[in-house]
Amino acid sequence: MYQRFYGLRELPFELTSNPKYLYLTPRHREALSNLEYGLFAAKSLTLLTGEAGTGKTTLLRAALESERCAGVRCVYLNNPALTRTEFVATLASKFSLSEEASHSKAALLEELERALRERREQGESAALVVDEAQALSSELLEEIRLLANIETPSEKLLPLVLAGQPELSARLEDSSLRQLKQRVALRCEIAPFQLSETAAYIATRIRVAGGVPSKLFTREGVALIHEHSNGIPRTVSVICDNALVGGMALERQPVDRAIVLEVCKDFHLRRELPASQFGEESVGAEDSPSSDGTSLQPDTTEGQSERFDSMVKPRRFTLFGSKR
Repeated sequence: MYQRFYGLRELPFELTSNPKYLYLTPRHREALSNLEYGLFAAKSLTLLTGEAGTGKTTLLRAALESERCAGVRCVYLNNPALTRTEFVATLASKFSLSEEASHSKAALLEELERALRERREQGESAALVVDEAQALSSELLEEIRLLANIETPSEKLLPLVLAGQPELSARLEDSSLRQLKQRVALRCEIAPFQLSETAAYIATRIRVAGGVPSKLFTREGVALIHEHSNGIPRTVSVICDNALVGGMALERQPVDRAIVLEVCKDFHLRRELPASQFGEESVGAEDSPSSDGTSLQPDTTEGQSERFDSMVKPRRFTLFGSKR
């Protein structure tokens, strides 16, 4: 819609789990490392938690598409709010088992273990990945515990990954699920962005889409995006996408704090993070929209490129000996 106005090849802030746009903070990189290791090393259970919108699904897809997991056939469930009967039928279908297995738990377990053993003998492996796992019933969590018992004397035959919101961790503290908790071999948690990470996330997505970050957002605009999104990547993308639409409508480049404030007002997003300190240009309470909804004057653009780039701290990381 606004690609031509801003000189973009594609829309940079779509709400899809596209690994092409993956931005890794140190916590995200650690989580990705754990996911890959849990899958290709066949660990019994890997647990990934984080608030809604922090990028769990994107990390899962990145792990599943990584070279290290290329030899792992992953069955991926992203809607686990199922009954036990539906869960059995779903597993039978996704693991290409018989019709009988889809109607009988006993047949499912027998056929599944046989199939997994045959795969392992051929040098292949399989895994079960459950996204939105906080929606699993206690009944299904117990079924997953039983699946974790499928093993040989030396290795697990069906490594499991559970990804969900923080309440999933809280549920595992229940005494009735202590046996499942004991099977957690790897555990990782991702957190909302810090300011520099929000700026780097925005800049990364713009560059991947073919744009120049300093030409799309001012430094003050990025600071307000961070504060009103509380550092949640999904909310950052929503604000950025709508702010770019607003900037195009007003024929204003780059998008400034006034446009960002109008978007946050429309979405009823309130600042919960403390205002960032930027010296004389700090964004304070006076930057909030007035009671009558009038917006502020646009930011000045002089030196905007240098000021935006100064928010982003370039980092280089090493994961399993390879540069990413």
